Amino acid sequence: MSRTNQSTIIKEAINSYLDKGVTDKQDIYTKVVDELGVPRPTVRRVARDLRTELLQKIQILQSDMPKVSSTPEEAE
Repeated sequence: MSRTNQSTIIKEAINSYLDKGVTDKQDIYTKVVDELGVPRPTVRRVARDLRTELLQKIQILQSDMPKVSSTPEEAE
């Protein structure tokens, strides 16, 4: 299994457990390891990557958008 494909599958499994209401990080790791048969350090690495991606998306959504002027008078 390629690393990219494996990471995608692990991220989907993590998200699935989060969607089911599992909130304990160690419990999620254990369930993903048991379900997919991948090493725990791999699950932890992918979870870190997922956290980083989500934080970047949150920062984008929280950033203030510059106001776009709709009339020439506002642009001056």
